[in-house]
Amino acid sequence: MSDARYIAIEGAIGAGKSTLARLLAERTGARLVVEPDQENPFLERFYADPAAHAFQTQLFYLLSRYQQQAALSQGDLFERGIVADYLFAKDRIFAALTLDEQEFRLYDRVYSLLDAQLPRPDLVVFLQARAEVLLERIRKRARKAEARIKPDYLEELAQAYNQFFFHWAETPLLVVAANEIDFEGNAADREALLKEIERTKSGVHHFIPLSAPQAKLDFEKKGRR
Repeated sequence: MSDARYIAIEGAIGAGKSTLARLLAERTGARLVVEPDQENPFLERFYADPAAHAFQTQLFYLLSRYQQQAALSQGDLFERGIVADYLFAKDRIFAALTLDEQEFRLYDRVYSLLDAQLPRPDLVVFLQARAEVLLERIRKRARKAEARIKPDYLEELAQAYNQFFFHWAETPLLVVAANEIDFEGNAADREALLKEIERTKSGVHHFIPLSAPQAKLDFEKKGRR
């Protein structure tokens, strides 16, 4: 494993977070941490009517993620390393996108109190992908709760992720152009990406497959909007 003892993988819905986290954990022998498997009882209703169910949906996720993340700082979990398929801060990305002004003010007070108590990753890997790519992958995996996700929402979410990580400075960051890369089915892509993760120790770096020469430019343009 790289010097990082705690690596978090991030990206919008359908970017490939869970797949990459599993592959990295298998490669390094680290403990794999996936998002809480509790089914959010508000999720389907949120996708059908976001305005009516956004606050309940987000609060459920916030508390579930906090409970899991708080457990990471206990015991000797870091002795073997951790790879997580999400970053706690992602919760705030979704909240800012879906909550109205008053709801977000209340949410943010709770979020700030919880976030201050949690361990920080040593490295964050951001899987950047276009909305149309995310939508295609979501449709292929055909999860019931995601069936009502609208393209416009995915576009907003992809832009929100780009903006968030364009300003990210809390930890080292590796931005991966995830539109064309196949790190599960293509051994060359997988090895190149895993080696890049191992090499990233500080600052902001970009991993751009030869098939995606515009990826870094797209990230920079979208981040400045």
